[in-house]
Amino acid sequence: MKKLPADIEITYGSRSRLRQPRTLFQEMLWDLWASRELAWRLLVRDIRGEFRSSFLGAFWAMIPPALTAIGLTVANRSGVLNVGETSIPFPAYVMLGTVLWQTFLEALNSPEKALKSSKAMLDRVKFPHEAIILAQIGRILFDLINKLILVIVLFLLFRVAVSWTLLLAPIAIISLVGFGVAIGLLLVPIISLVQDVSRAMQVFQTVWFFLTPVIYPPPSNPYLAAIVNLNPVTPLLTTARDWITVGHTAQPIGFVLVSLLSILLLFLGWIVFRVSMPYLIERIS
Repeated sequence: MKKLPADIEITYGSRSRLRQPRTLFQEMLWDLWASRELAWRLLVRDIRGEFRSSFLGAFWAMIPPALTAIGLTVANRSGVLNVGETSIPFPAYVMLGTVLWQTFLEALNSPEKALKSSKAMLDRVKFPHEAIILAQIGRILFDLINKLILVIVLFLLFRVAVSWTLLLAPIAIISLVGFGVAIGLLLVPIISLVQDVSRAMQVFQTVWFFLTPVIYPPPSNPYLAAIVNLNPVTPLLTTARDWITVGHTAQPIGFVLVSLLSILLLFLGWIVFRVSMPYLIERIS
């Protein structure tokens, strides 16, 4: 038995926490609630630190999607890239799609980033580890708001009409972020311990990008459409974009199924994160 300064007692044993699911679940909920204030402070610290050390600050979040949209628009107009007809002008279409895709990637990589950025603190301070994940999710949403400013500007320039279903778009975006965080939580023990997996994920993310209708509309070719539709990110991203622009989604069933899957995977990923954290801290400290 080891006593900490705040009269907190920690008992070390060989019995797996998974053998006490009720106790584990109660501890998870309590730590999630207890971590909210620390998560907010970590988020504010990171944002303030970025503004102090960088002249452009949060505007750096806008630069990657802006450059991607400009490059793809030039390629499309010059005939190098032919994506077909889009529901809205291509620059606005590709900007919105790129912002949504990068938000998903940031969510996917957020658990690994949380561990790396909090490495010095994890083995020295006792705190609910959910705080570092919540802080990363908050940063993702903060950057998303900044990126959406560019989308709004393009929508105004090209006079893109939006639908009332814009009010439903946050549901799809939250599902997109939740799915990314869930996959990241499930993979973070392996990625943190085996560097080859982290490098392989970077390659896989490039392939994943081309299999997702980010810069092109859903393909009409049945074989290609089947491959794209099997991608779980497809109904989440296209639904968010469609609810903002055209007012309906072509994949309502797929969206509901993947959203429910996201909830399940997020819970499983949370359990994996909780159980693996003591071992990860020991290895990275």
